Parts: sequence; structure tokens; C-alpha cells
Amino acid sequence: MPDLPVYVDSPMALAALGVYRQALAEGGIEIRPGFGGDGDPFDPGRLIEARTVEQSMAINDAPGPSIIVSASGMASGGRVLHHLAQRLPDPKNSVVLVGFQAEGTRGRSLADGAKEIKMLGRYVAVRAEVVSVPAFSVHADRREIVAWLRRAPRAPETVFVVHGEPPAASALHDAIERELGWTAAVPTFLEVVRLD
Repeated sequence: MPDLPVYVDSPMALAALGVYRQALAEGGIEIRPGFGGDGDPFDPGRLIEARTVEQSMAINDAPGPSIIVSASGMASGGRVLHHLAQRLPDPKNSVVLVGFQAEGTRGRSLADGAKEIKMLGRYVAVRAEVVSVPAFSVHADRREIVAWLRRAPRAPETVFVVHGEPPAASALHDAIERELGWTAAVPTFLEVVRLD
């Protein structure tokens, strides 16, 4: 396999990469001794960090095959849309969706096998291979969220669960009330709540 360029084109991904590099430089206790050696373990050989809009746009003019890492909450916006719009119609390309794809998002439509999706005001044919890796997610699970909430200095008046599919949101609501004894609510769309 040729030495492919790997573009990281996401301000959020680049910030996360900076956190990992800092942890490695500081020798965090969770890092395996010797990891990284003398080089950058996050650079496979030709890592290109697109930090500006102009650098992002230039990726679309790069010749030959490459790997593009571009983050977006389930293909809902950001730089990734331009890369998808250019690459989805070509069956030589592959798109890997990493993490959970919520219902009603472009990412979920792609994961479910949509033959076309609307983005940037146009319909784009989906001929590229689409691979979904839902288990690789950075979202905390119910147990982790309840443990985090438990560390609060005092109980809030109400915990509003505003993220997640309805069954998961309901389960988190129940866990907060059962395990912490706190008032929790899963607000409905456009519900108005008074906060004092």
C-alpha cells in the first residue's frame, strides 16, 4: 500500500490531537511507557493538519488517493460536508462513520444505506462504500454520566436530559432519579421551562 497522505481537517479533531500530544509529552500515568518512542505516534508518515479554510479547500484538489479525517456531529455540518459532497458520488471512495449516528441525521441516513442525501442545498448521490463503526464513540454512557453527576457539590433543582434517543434518555432519567434521588426531566421538543 502506498504511503498515503492523511489529512486531519477538523478544528475539534485537531484540538483533541493536541490534548493527546500534550498528555504524551507530560508522561501521563495512563500512557504505556515507551509509547511514541522518539517520534509522533499520531503521524503515520504524511500527516497534514488543515487548520484554515483555505487548507481544507485545497484537500479537494490533491491528486491521488488519501485519507481524510473530518469530524462532525453525524454529518450535520462543518467542513466534512464539502468532502462528502465531492466523494460520495464516486464508488472508488469509502466513508467511515465513527460513533453513534442519531436518527434524523445525515450520518444515520448514510449508515442506513441512503442512495442520496441532501446537503449544501443539493441532492448528492451515494455511490461510495459507507462503513459504520457505531461502537467507537466518545460519548459517556449512563453509568459514566451518573458517576460524574454524583461528584456535584450539591443536587441541582432539576437535571434536564436533552441528548440521546428517546429510550436512552428515558433510561438515564430513571437512573438519575433512582440512583441519586434527584429530580430529572426529559423535555419535549419546544417545551418551555422556567429557570430561576
